[in-house]
Amino acid sequence: MRFALIGPFPPYRGGIAHFSEALRQGLSGRGHEVEAVTFSRQYPGVLFPGTTQYEPGGAADGAERLLDTIGPRSWWRTARHVIGREPDAVVFQFWMPFLGPSYGVVARRLRKAGVPVLAVVHNALPHERRPGDRALAQTFLRACDGLVVMSESVRRDVERLAPGVPVRQVRHPVYEHFGEAVPRAEARAALGLPAEAPVLLFFGFVRRYKGLHVLLDAMPRVLARLPEARLVVAGEFYDDEAPYRRQAEALGAAVRFDAEYIPSEAVATYFSAADVVVQPYVSATQSGVAQIAFHFERPVITTDVGGLAETVPDGEAGLVVPSEDSAALADAVVRFFEDAMAEKLVAGVRREREAASWEHVIGAVEDLTKQARR
Repeated sequence: MRFALIGPFPPYRGGIAHFSEALRQGLSGRGHEVEAVTFSRQYPGVLFPGTTQYEPGGAADGAERLLDTIGPRSWWRTARHVIGREPDAVVFQFWMPFLGPSYGVVARRLRKAGVPVLAVVHNALPHERRPGDRALAQTFLRACDGLVVMSESVRRDVERLAPGVPVRQVRHPVYEHFGEAVPRAEARAALGLPAEAPVLLFFGFVRRYKGLHVLLDAMPRVLARLPEARLVVAGEFYDDEAPYRRQAEALGAAVRFDAEYIPSEAVATYFSAADVVVQPYVSATQSGVAQIAFHFERPVITTDVGGLAETVPDGEAGLVVPSEDSAALADAVVRFFEDAMAEKLVAGVRREREAASWEHVIGAVEDLTKQARR
């Protein structure tokens, strides 16, 4: 079949861009013809909390830069371009209501021309809600012929927002494009970490809903039992960094902040240096960080919010604790090390990794396309 994919592609950075590129490669690998369409402007600078929207040194990789999310003329231009390619279906990446107006106009033009519209919905509604989010999300989701979701919580959201639109739920696939793991001793030497210390990794950009403040609150209790433990916080701050720094002051060398965007070529080093990845989220739908951890065979300690417990079966591929409970989080970290749980949990991680195949996402896209074209 012939597909057009609309969403962020390199040089845009972040998990959705990585997902878009992996989906393009997966569909192409199944023999489909795929065209990538990306943004000429993804966010206005004033709305973007980070330093840049692009990968360091990144270059465009064959994607047409057409869609300006705040430029209505580009919406019509994008629709005309895609219609001219005569695809069997168009697949959008959707993760925030801000995209609703631009995506909605393009989607309705496509459907009017007889082109089925699908979407992979990473989040139907944002973690930090604002007035109008539901209406903006509905503007696009109700213009779709089929939706792919990767957690039960997102499925419930889309079924409320766009009743009657067919939905396929699959597991979030494992990210494999960060290369192979490196020896732990080599990774720790590269980061200047002690060779034998218990090392925790908090990875990804920092916002309140990701719960880094809870993990920092848990660290004194962790250090009381594991005085050599180290926490590495690797990612750019999208919140004010100062309160987190103040929390960590009393912890001294036990906490390391690498407060910048971690480029793709460095990801393997951070995960390979860690014993366990900690995701202390206050709210969530799903998270690609767990899938990166699984690729590098690292267990995850996470909270029971959104679809995180679906991704990390408790006691099998990691440990699950209540959200916003620093004592429970600390106790889980201590139990992981004192009970020497790594070997057992890594075996579970390998099983989860095998089950989280890109074939499921690709199959859902193919099935929804066939259904929409009947």
